[in-house]
Amino acid sequence: MIRCVERSSAVATSRSTPAEVGLHARVLDHLGTVICGGDLAPGSVLNIDELVDRYAVSRSVVREVLRVLASMGLIETRRRVGVMIRAATDWNVFDPQVIRWRLASAGRMAQLRSITELRTAVEPHAAWLAAGRVDHDEASDLVGLAAKMWAAGKAGDEERFLRLDIEFHRQVLAASGNEMFVKLQELVAEVLTGRHHYHLMPHHPDEQALQLHADVAQAIQRHDGERARDAMVQIMEQAFGEMKSLWEQTGRPADH
Repeated sequence: MIRCVERSSAVATSRSTPAEVGLHARVLDHLGTVICGGDLAPGSVLNIDELVDRYAVSRSVVREVLRVLASMGLIETRRRVGVMIRAATDWNVFDPQVIRWRLASAGRMAQLRSITELRTAVEPHAAWLAAGRVDHDEASDLVGLAAKMWAAGKAGDEERFLRLDIEFHRQVLAASGNEMFVKLQELVAEVLTGRHHYHLMPHHPDEQALQLHADVAQAIQRHDGERARDAMVQIMEQAFGEMKSLWEQTGRPADH
């Protein structure tokens, strides 16, 4: 077990040099991925000197990285013990970086499943609320986005389709008028980006999925909350079905 004999103290990022900022990002990303991937078991103790040597960075960079990880609930400092890895149940699972690291791990499908289940609970209701609260311009933008998604999907332009898909769901959450729903947009962006990055999304979006996005937009524009909610439920169900189907077709672990 690696032990830590020194408590970390935050160093203001605003006072760091550009080189230190780059080193901080590299070390943070690697340690976060290692922890979220389960390579460091809960209860493991980190040693600051060992981290300094391993990553060839200053103690101030290591301390700042540990401060950020602590803010996410991944580690904690205990008196007479040191910096310990916390159990996954203590992590801030709504933090976009934690989601990104979990998507990079062997537990990718479990992370995708949990976020999709969250989206299934929230986004249909957000669509229902949007239908009652959206203004004319917002509704027109949403219908236009759905049309652009259709064109990008048919053309096989995956990058553009991803950007439009993220923006579509962001606008539905925003149009709901619920500030807590709006804060979930980063989670939605992470899961959509993760599906794309790890090839858990069809190269050509299913025509039914394209139609369902258009149905959501048109129902919101018509202020038909029930139809908007039902169409969004179908989008969520199809998304989960696609992930499960594509993973089963590969016949290999989710981290490949």
